[in-house]
Order: sequence, then structure tokens, then C-alpha cells
Amino acid sequence: MRRPREPSRILKKFPARLDEVARENAIDVGKIEIWFQDEARIGQKNKITRRWAKRGTRPSAPQDQRTASTYIFGAICPKQGKGAALILPSCNIEAMNLHLAEIAKAVAPGAHAVLLVDQAGWHLSARLLIPANITILALPPKCPELNPVENIWQYMRDNWLSNRVFKSYDDIVDHCCYAWNTLVDRPWKIMSIGLRQWAHGF
Repeated sequence: MRRPREPSRILKKFPARLDEVARENAIDVGKIEIWFQDEARIGQKNKITRRWAKRGTRPSAPQDQRTASTYIFGAICPKQGKGAALILPSCNIEAMNLHLAEIAKAVAPGAHAVLLVDQAGWHLSARLLIPANITILALPPKCPELNPVENIWQYMRDNWLSNRVFKSYDDIVDHCCYAWNTLVDRPWKIMSIGLRQWAHGF
């Protein structure tokens, strides 16, 4: 019989790390907001997702061969059901700095955000301008299942961003804005997709 895999150190030590962040920032641990962040590339060379169809039929889906694309920098706070995003043309440190500033504005007054990110270079660079109300923690490598924003991207693609042809770069941006704004108008959806037992269940 195979032994169950040991939970990673971040999962075991996460409550203690939150206590440490609370002490460092002289706030109550109850005022810490847990945020998750990631990026998604959306472009004209689009994905085809599953779709409902009558048994025996083969529905068609348009596919473009052009290559214009943009990036959604997205972050969610599942417990509060809120998010913060920017649609940006590049994925780099400068873009990440803009997104950090956007997240900082979404953190409640008097609260402090613990922002969980993967280990991409622009997430952990010494050149980041980290706002005073944010502490960045890195998720373990090769563990995308720990970041619920990955599931947010899948939900957005399934509902608003796939199986279509974008007319232009501006059309891609408009669809990305519509998809994100529709998502944040559904805080219960952010909660149902984003809440994780290891991060919120203690």
C-alpha cells in the first residue's frame, strides 16, 4: 500500500507563518487577508474547450491562426470573495509592480495581505516594489494545484474566453476586462473556487 504523500512545508507551517507576519506588522492575525496571484496569457491562437452538444453531432468551433495576445495579471482573496487584476501587454517585473500596487488598493484599510505566488522570476525579484500592506510568500515549485487562480483561469476560459475568434488586440483586452469584471461581480464564485482547507481551514 502506497504511503500518503507528506504535505509540503508551506502547508504544515502556514499558520505559524501567518502569526509571524502578524507580529512583524504589529497587527492581529485576524486582520491578515490571504491572496493568491498568477498570470494568464490570452490570445488569438485560442483554446477550444468542451461544449454541450446533441448526442451524435460534432459541433464546430472557430480557431484563429493570428498571434496577438495579452496577459491578465489576476489575484483573488477567496475568504472575502474579492479580486484585483490588470490587463497588460507584457509579463515582467514592471508589470508585476503595477499589479502589486493594484492589489494593495484592494486590501481592506488596516488589514495586511499575504500574497501567495509561484516561483516565476518576476514574482520574487529584488527589484519588486512591494507595498507596505503586502507580504509575498512563494508556493513550492511544481505545485500549481496549490494556487486556486489556476482554477479561476479555467473557469474564465470555459465561460468567456475560449471557442471564439478575437478581431484585434483591443478586442482581446475588451473580452478580458469583461470576463474579469463579471467574475468579481460574483464573489460567491471566487469563494467556491478559491477557498482551500490548508490556507483557510484553521
